[in-house]
Amino acid sequence: MYKKLLLAVICMSAYQFLFAQSGYWQQSVDYVMDIKMDVKKNQFEGNQKLTYTNNSPDTLDRVFYHLYFNAFQPGSVMDERNKVLPDADRRVAGRIGKLGRKEIGYQKIEKLTMDGKKADFFVNGTVLEVNLPKSIYPGHTVVFHMDFEAQVPVQIRRSGRDNKEGVRYSMAQWYPKIAEYDYMGWHPNPYVGREFHSPWGDFEVNITIDKEYILGATGVLQNANQIGKGYQPVDLKVAPPEGKTLTWKFKAENVIDFVWAADPDFIVMNRKAHDGTRLYFLFQPGEATSENWSELPKIMDEALRFMNSRYGAYPFPQYSFIQGGDGGMEYPMATLITGERSLGSLVGVSVHEWMHSWYQFMLATNESLYSWMDEGFTSFGTNETMNYLVENEILPGKARDNVHARSYLGYINLANAKQDEALSTHADHFNTNAAYGTAAYSKGCVFLSQMEYILGEEVFADALLRYYNDWRFKHPTSLDFMRVMEKESGMVLDWYHEYFVETTKTIDYGVVAVERGGLFGKADIVLERTGVMPMPLDVRVTLEDGSEMIYHIPLDIMRGAKQSDTGLYGDTEYVVLDDWNWVNPKYMMKIKPSKKKIGKIEINPSGKLGDVNPENDTYSKN
Repeated sequence: MYKKLLLAVICMSAYQFLFAQSGYWQQSVDYVMDIKMDVKKNQFEGNQKLTYTNNSPDTLDRVFYHLYFNAFQPGSVMDERNKVLPDADRRVAGRIGKLGRKEIGYQKIEKLTMDGKKADFFVNGTVLEVNLPKSIYPGHTVVFHMDFEAQVPVQIRRSGRDNKEGVRYSMAQWYPKIAEYDYMGWHPNPYVGREFHSPWGDFEVNITIDKEYILGATGVLQNANQIGKGYQPVDLKVAPPEGKTLTWKFKAENVIDFVWAADPDFIVMNRKAHDGTRLYFLFQPGEATSENWSELPKIMDEALRFMNSRYGAYPFPQYSFIQGGDGGMEYPMATLITGERSLGSLVGVSVHEWMHSWYQFMLATNESLYSWMDEGFTSFGTNETMNYLVENEILPGKARDNVHARSYLGYINLANAKQDEALSTHADHFNTNAAYGTAAYSKGCVFLSQMEYILGEEVFADALLRYYNDWRFKHPTSLDFMRVMEKESGMVLDWYHEYFVETTKTIDYGVVAVERGGLFGKADIVLERTGVMPMPLDVRVTLEDGSEMIYHIPLDIMRGAKQSDTGLYGDTEYVVLDDWNWVNPKYMMKIKPSKKKIGKIEINPSGKLGDVNPENDTYSKN
């Protein structure tokens, strides 16, 4: 019996090791936190129990925590970083250095133990380094207990107090948070105001605060019957709590962070969406908010309908839209957004931040390394969702053929200005905020839109859903995404990643010559690649009588071709030509014979190719 048990243990260990080596393992964290808020001092005391499971194949002798509030102190890494950037973030630059003792943010660790034994630690800016009293072996679980205190900074960046709209507390990055450990090792990045990478886990957070305050947060409120205040479909008659404070109890499962906000003037609206998801809306009523926020529930229900069908089913039981922060910032099951906006702006920021639930809180790539896979893919989804709302007359406006046109323009302008930086650059290390923002949002969106252009809309739609279903809750990398696209399309696509992600080489194609009278069968149509990056081409040929034909020219290194694209071109006749050898700068189009003369030739008629010089894309007889 003992031998059988030992064999089973060995086999299981071997399986776990192989599973880990394949890159699918991830650490597990479970937080239980009790918070007592002092709204007069803007400080709070916290007790944190963290259950940590080491699912890696490595033995851990130390761990790291993020202490994000420490960034809001003169001389911090965030302060210094924005002194040297040529286009510093105006929400930060020159402000942190002027904060007084009662205005700064901090997180002070009073006590830390692991499995009851004292753990030695020291603070290095926004990072807590912990030397463990004993090693954490693969497959083992330990429990950390921490006592800490914190001061909420004056509103500056994402988190803080008293933002420009008067919201009292925007509590993002507010607790000591253990850093991610993955196949690349630890990720204890100092906080300069950019991106995050975190392990999934369960959160149980109990927040005690003056009873006048109303809270919104990640997770499901456990004592809604006690709280009332809009947290039931129909408000209950709740007896006022005894004493001056009230404890709000939230639980969230399988999330990578926890956010909350609080204000005594919040009102709460809620709606049960078409799929059963409970939607909450917390805002300060007034002339600048009430009318537009009252429209938001039904609009976001319709947005969810499209997002579920296009990007995959939203799996969490609820989502909260909370007025707060300094613009818009995403968190699991909740977002902080400034609320004094036009209806279009309010819907746009709400859609964008909720869209992050797919590409950050369900897929959760390391957004520090792959910010473009978070912000860019989210921008892609935002553009499509907003266009859906307009097309279906849920929002006023005019639908667009290329919903990503602005993202293309942003990327192309930066590339032509020679300020573009590779998408593979770590988010903290871009030379300018402009380069980071354009790479993460615009070029990341263009990357995904061009993938759709390469594969065709129908194949891409299936591939996008497959990516979500195969990789949610697994922290995929960019190469994992590429393999899904290859499997679904049957094409070889490594060249696309190598050029567009790892370099700043650009795309530029042009029509060089149309000779011999412009007659089909007699015409020589010569195309030229003047940019360094190769791409497959769609070319539209329009005859003088207005009839059209789409010619598709694959790259030889694709080992396949887009066979149709009715999403872009409808019923227009579509012909696949011979491959373009990627090393050859010129290509001779062999086209269908006709007695009718050519009126116009257009490279990139859909606008889905990120060609940086569109002036040479068109030949016209006139």
